[in-house]
Amino acid sequence: MHIFIVLTGILLLIVLITWGKLNAFLAFLIVSLTTGLLLGIPLGTITSSVYKGIGDTLGQLSIVIVLGAMLGKLVAESGAAQRIATVMMNLFGEKYIQWALMVTGFIIGIPLFYNVGFVLMVPLIFSVVYKYKLPAVYIGLPMLASLSVTHGFLPPHPAPASLVGQFHAEMGRTLLYGITIAIPAVIIAGPLFSRTVKKIVSSPLEGLVAPSKPEEQLPGMANSLLTSLLPVIMLMLTTLLPLILPGTGLWKDLLHFLGDPSIILLIAIAVATYTLGIRTGRSIKAIMRIYEEAVKDIAMILLIIAGAGALKEVFLDSGVSREIAGVLEQWPVHPLVLGWLIAAIIRVCLGSATVAGLTAAGIILPLMKASHVNPNLMVLSVGAGSLMFSHVNDGGFWLFKEYFNLSIRDTIRSWSLMETIVALVGLGGVLVLNIWV
Repeated sequence: MHIFIVLTGILLLIVLITWGKLNAFLAFLIVSLTTGLLLGIPLGTITSSVYKGIGDTLGQLSIVIVLGAMLGKLVAESGAAQRIATVMMNLFGEKYIQWALMVTGFIIGIPLFYNVGFVLMVPLIFSVVYKYKLPAVYIGLPMLASLSVTHGFLPPHPAPASLVGQFHAEMGRTLLYGITIAIPAVIIAGPLFSRTVKKIVSSPLEGLVAPSKPEEQLPGMANSLLTSLLPVIMLMLTTLLPLILPGTGLWKDLLHFLGDPSIILLIAIAVATYTLGIRTGRSIKAIMRIYEEAVKDIAMILLIIAGAGALKEVFLDSGVSREIAGVLEQWPVHPLVLGWLIAAIIRVCLGSATVAGLTAAGIILPLMKASHVNPNLMVLSVGAGSLMFSHVNDGGFWLFKEYFNLSIRDTIRSWSLMETIVALVGLGGVLVLNIWV
């Protein structure tokens, strides 16, 4: 019955937004409260679940998205994104620009959290799209597929790293197997699948794209590239340095502090304010105006993601994930397939890839120990399942929809199917590897 209520709540959300033309944030609040009542959450605690879901979702994420939008806006307004886009197009040409963006997304996606990578790379995608008049979804999907795959499959991202610990897997071996599976998953879900969505009409968020500037007014390529990718460089350094120069005390605490995505983006904003702002002749007042406009551009996106967090928390507090797990763990299925299936169904019902992966891990762990399945492959199987069919209860769905300014139908047709392909190819790759390792 609980599963039926969850599915009804998701359907109601779609109806309110598409047919009722209701603001997505208001629709999320209405559905969260209604679903909470139907799922039996005590009347006095439903609002607490909503508040907790919003707070947990917007905690670090709000800082990351806001600072990322500020940096992206300055990169666009200064002409740095135009400079990078022009150089990339000259190097790879229109025929291979998708592949170039896909490889870029994969490289930066290994150290960067998905949301950080998204808000940093979207201005570059839009610059290519507007300058060369190319279809936005067709050009952008391969890069976002790369970011999604690294988020779900590869340590040091939170869910895979946590699963490595829970399953007593080996971090290095999991990463090696993960990259082996991730490459075909990204190619199939990116450049190949995006050919089917080439005709989707998209008007991306214009606030992140500045009008084209004359060549002589653009910053240099080195300045543009280093400033734009400074967060990536810093995160890679703060991840690798403890492995190369292990230490304790103040050194370890300092690296941990500097490695936090919020701190990295704050430092990047400070550097960009000088290199792409003051150094190019802009006043502090003009730069701050750019930052204020960036926040206005993404304010509603933050609220919509918060609404998705509220609905996710209501589902969690109702215990529906445990009910799903109790049904599935009795099925006579290979443990690797079962781990994927549990994560996939929880993902579809709850929305969060991280929650789906960690919930599935607790359920599958006893069975995994009894069956002696390869723990590294179980990490990847659960990680792949946790990416299955992102839709209206997932913040990533709304991030893509709102930035690319798409209808729900076109977002499902592009984003949701891309995530589904990634999940299915991931499972196939795990089963193939299981034959050999």
